[in-house]
Amino acid sequence: MFYNTHNYSMDKKGRVSIPAQFRESLQELGDDKIALTIYQAGAYRYLLALPHSLWQTKAASLEGRTFDPKNREFRRYLMSRMEVCPLDKQGRILISPQLRDYAGLTKDISLAGVGQSFEIWDRQTFDNYFNQMDETIGEEVLERLDF
Repeated sequence: MFYNTHNYSMDKKGRVSIPAQFRESLQELGDDKIALTIYQAGAYRYLLALPHSLWQTKAASLEGRTFDPKNREFRRYLMSRMEVCPLDKQGRILISPQLRDYAGLTKDISLAGVGQSFEIWDRQTFDNYFNQMDETIGEEVLERLDF
């Protein structure tokens, strides 16, 4: 499982270090690759990152529903921009220019753990999103968690 938010810098080639905690979770799954694709939260764009083995399982379940037009559209959205990114010896992945442009990634990024996956955001965009969410979601979160 992926938890917490980690702030890093992306180098000019688009390489990003994956936090040690995230790498440990990947190793527990026997994964050395990350499936990376586009995603959005309202008007905010980011990259969704899943362990490759988890993505393969999810993709197989989507394949079984090829005749549903909404499912086909969703699959097209995710898979047409999907990239498989192996971790290098330094525990980094290379994010393509196409994905960096989509998510508006600059040098400063945030990797947000969200359970079975994590998200890669431009740091300023994530801060803006989180601040907006923080203002509106507080009580709802507590109710959903039954606190």
